[in-house]
This record gives sequence, C-alpha cells and structure tokens, in this order.
Amino acid sequence: MNIYVGNLAYSVTEDDLRNAFSEFGSVTRATVITDKFSGQSKGFGFVEMSDNSEAEAAIRGLNDKPLNGRNIKVNQAKPREERPARSGGGGGGRW
Repeated sequence: MNIYVGNLAYSVTEDDLRNAFSEFGSVTRATVITDKFSGQSKGFGFVEMSDNSEAEAAIRGLNDKPLNGRNIKVNQAKPREERPARSGGGGGGRW
C-alpha cells in the first residue's frame, strides 16, 4: 500500500519516515518530496508498505501524531491523476 504523509517538518528525512513506519511493519520505500531546484522538503512524502494490514495499522497509529515536532497527516495515497499537458508556447488566443 502506498501511504501519503503530510504536514512534515522540513527537517524530516526519509530515514525518519522509515523508522516511524517500521514500528508497524516492513517498509518497502520511504520518500520525502523535495523541490527540484532548492532541494528543500515540500512538507510531504510517501511510504510504501507491502502488507496492507500493517499499512492500515500504521495509518491508524501515526495519523495526527507528532514527528519532529509536527503532527503528521497519514492516509492511503490516492492514485496520481493524469494532468493535461501544458503548452508552453505562449500566444494562441486573441486579445
């Protein structure tokens, strides 16, 4: 199961996420989403757990609980929606 983790303190690392969630079971992957230019955390991430019952226990056990000083929001990640491609060509419409 892929789990969304929001309201992360900017100091939270992937190891912090892995350690918090591993108390509930086996963590396949832990990722903190960062800005591609500055490298700073965007304040959310994802944790992947192979066992759904362990993942559900982690969601119940960690949602609204503090991690590095902030109460995190934890829930099952929704599938990423396909966004329409942006045209970067400017102009096209008449003013």
